[in-house]
Amino acid sequence: MKLRALVIEDEWATRNYLVELLTAAGSVEVVGALADLEAARLALDSASVDVAFVDVQLIGSARDDDGLELVRTRAGRPGAPAFVLATAFREHAIEAFDLGVVDYLLKPFTEERVEQCLARVRERRPSLEARGPVRLVARRKRALVFLRFDEVWAFEAAERLAYVHTSRGRFEVDLSLASVESLMGRTLLRAHRSWLVNVDHVRELEGFGSETELLVGSAAPDEEPLRVPVSRDRAQAVREALLERTMGVRPR
Repeated sequence: MKLRALVIEDEWATRNYLVELLTAAGSVEVVGALADLEAARLALDSASVDVAFVDVQLIGSARDDDGLELVRTRAGRPGAPAFVLATAFREHAIEAFDLGVVDYLLKPFTEERVEQCLARVRERRPSLEARGPVRLVARRKRALVFLRFDEVWAFEAAERLAYVHTSRGRFEVDLSLASVESLMGRTLLRAHRSWLVNVDHVRELEGFGSETELLVGSAAPDEEPLRVPVSRDRAQAVREALLERTMGVRPR
């Protein structure tokens, strides 16, 4: 399992270079590269992140150590990622390690140093491979239904309840869509505020804008697929996500 990394760095060239080094390591999936502190807070709240690389001084912030303040307020929280301070300044190292950061990465970054840093992150989070559930449990009246994740077509929120759609039917789950997204975010696509779909089971994308729908699930001619609405504000992002790593159609 790859480490899911978030890069928080306001210098464009430095941010891109660190992303390149992390990607080249082969064991990291960079889920975000942000310059804005508020965007970083939102990403840490909503995304599943294993390690966050944070610059100490972010240009345009109210104070010159806002990156460090971000670590102060987040480190040690349940579910918080490992933090690495990535900075040109040495003077914050003692406080950083007191806060429990995994590493203190000084600029200019090098491939060797980044590899060492990732090894330390792995050592501090040895349970990454085993983290998280291996099956989903749903309800059908008084019965418990056990599902493999690859069976899941989509999740739906309706009437204050949540449901999972599979080839075996629709079942109730005791999870919010937000919690489902945090656990299975790598394979799920937010098509609508009330729908998450498994991209591996999307068969067709119909229409565009306010009339967009996804056909999810069975491809058998005698079986009706699940029709999932795509909200207008998400239509372009959904289309682009589905076209990633595909061939045959030119993106428009």
